[in-house]
Amino acid sequence: MASGQVTIAEALRSVRARIGAAAQAAGRDAEAVRLVAVSKTHPASAVREAYEAGQRDFGENYVQELLQKAEELADLPDLRWHLIGHLQRNKAKLVAPLLSLLHTVDSVELARELDKRLAASASPGTLPVLVEVSIAGEEQKHGLAPEHLAELLQGIEALPRLALHGLMCVPPLTEDPAGALPHFQRLARLRDEHGGASRLPELSMGMTHDLEQAVAAGATLVRVGTAIFGARPAALR
Repeated sequence: MASGQVTIAEALRSVRARIGAAAQAAGRDAEAVRLVAVSKTHPASAVREAYEAGQRDFGENYVQELLQKAEELADLPDLRWHLIGHLQRNKAKLVAPLLSLLHTVDSVELARELDKRLAASASPGTLPVLVEVSIAGEEQKHGLAPEHLAELLQGIEALPRLALHGLMCVPPLTEDPAGALPHFQRLARLRDEHGGASRLPELSMGMTHDLEQAVAAGATLVRVGTAIFGARPAALR
């Protein structure tokens, strides 16, 4: 159950309506914006409820929690897992085969480790990845400085088991959602400067409080948790 007496299905409809309205206001097709339901710290039963309401893309921050939920929900064949939190290199082998999209590659070392682990796995495949950009230069956040972006993009493209799909950012938290817009616009400009949508089709940006600004700036993936599942309980790491 989401916050109050609103069901997860109702909350999903509300979020999708917000995405649709934001897309219309920006002159975009709502189908071009994919909703990633951020289920971190919520139980597998909440993911199942959202799945039954038609949601397929789910975002997790912590490797251990992702592994537990993936095991509990293995009967849902077309569920797509996204890792949106920082991934330590020593945990790459645990999650690489499970992911539909990794949003947080920020070093060539991590990219190479992922490539190596995928090549050694029983069912080697190609993992779609995004590069996380430190769009505001906040020291407490992960992400790559924009001036190093070209080098990492080229490094990923040289690895056969990784598929470069785009960019991701987490802007500074502001009380006014409009404060996030310049950061989203900067990520979109970086995409344009480094090959455009043909090379980097995905822009992962925007959360519960600022998804409208993200859609206006060109987001193709929005990561929404609280508006769907309610306030987060304690983390399971």
